[in-house]
This record gives sequence, C-alpha cells and structure tokens, in this order.
Amino acid sequence: MPSPCLGRIFVKNYFVQVKKFIVLGILFLLPISVYLFFATGKNNFVKLPTLTYGVHELAEFESLDGRPIMFKDRITVLMFFGKDVEGKKANAFNLAHKIYKKNYQFSEFQFVTLITEGQEDAALALQEKLKDIEDPKNWRFAVGSPASIEKVFNSLGTQGALTEDLHTNSVFIIDKERNLRGRNDDEDLGMLYGFNAADYAEINNKMDDDIKVVLAEYRLALKKYKADRKDDFRDTHLK
Repeated sequence: MPSPCLGRIFVKNYFVQVKKFIVLGILFLLPISVYLFFATGKNNFVKLPTLTYGVHELAEFESLDGRPIMFKDRITVLMFFGKDVEGKKANAFNLAHKIYKKNYQFSEFQFVTLITEGQEDAALALQEKLKDIEDPKNWRFAVGSPASIEKVFNSLGTQGALTEDLHTNSVFIIDKERNLRGRNDDEDLGMLYGFNAADYAEINNKMDDDIKVVLAEYRLALKKYKADRKDDFRDTHLK
C-alpha cells in the first residue's frame, strides 16, 4: 500500500509541474496576445484615414517665439484658441497631460495653437503654466488675422464651425503632408474630424489611440527608409 508521504510528494510534484506549464504558457502566449491586440485594434495600426487633403499652410502666421512655423514635414496637433486663450486653458491642460507629455520628444511632433493679435501675453502666461506639466518647447503659438484663422479652419473641411471669437473645443491631427487625419467609422459619430479637448475621456481614449497610430505609421516608414538605404549601400559598395 503506497505511503501517505509518497502521495503528498506526488501531489506536490504534480502541482509544481502544472505551475511550470502555466508560467511557460503565459510567457509564450503573452507576446502573441499583445500582437493580436494591436493588430486587431480599432485602426489595426495601419494608416489612420485621411479625411481632408491639403490643409492650408501657416504662411500668413507669425510664431510667438519668432521661429518658422509650418505644417509641412511635421505631425501636428492643431488647436484654435482665437481671441480667448484664457478661456481655453482647461483644454490645454487636458491635452498637455494626456497627449503632449507622452509625445513631445518625438522630433517631428508639434502642437500648434492659432491665436489672434492681442492674445500674445495670455499665450505666454499659458506657456509658463504648461512648464509645470512638461517642457513646452514643441508647443507653438501662431498669431494671425481672423481671416487667416478662418482660412485654415475652413480648409479642414469639417462639419463644425468656429465661434465669433474664433475658437473651438475641437483639436485636429494634421500629418506631414498637410492632410487631416481622423476616423471615418467612429462608433459614436461616424466621421470624426477632430477631438473634443473639453472631454477628458475622449482625449484619453480616442485621441490618444489615434496619435499612437499616426506616430507608429511614421516610425515604421522611417525604419523602412533606413533599411532601404542600408540595402542600397550594400548593393552599391559591397558587390
């Protein structure tokens, strides 16, 4: 008759083996699960849809810091604060915490806020406040006339409108080719041209996700470019 001691050892060894298999299973399946999660996500980590081509360039604007400012060759989060920088501070803080802070070190990423003349001091004061969250070196303010601001907004081709003070809660993603990116199959709105910066949940979920998609797209393009350059060098010099 088997001894109780041997039975306990058998059971103990059995559970040790089961535990090992569970750990190995997790280590094997977790990377696959993460890949499948991203590969089957809302935007499948492929290109975010282009909703409008050729957003009007910022040639008619002067930057607050005196440096050249443009959409071309930059991934831009575009905001319209118009004549009411003070009234849009809460929106700015939402965006600073959830979008800017995570991504500002990406070399070709920028925030651009369009304001009217007379709002420069309020913009500088806001910039100082943003330093409490993160270095605002890539958060740019562009000063322009009401007509210039309306021209840029109208070129987005959205279904919205600016207020009389030339501002809106909506913020927009502009790619390096000056095209408006967004969603054409949003579960709530269908066409989602911009994101409501006053809605923390929308910024935290939808916009954060879409910014990741656009940045991932350009990172992959950069890796491919470097790989192609390496292949060209090898083919030219190492044959």
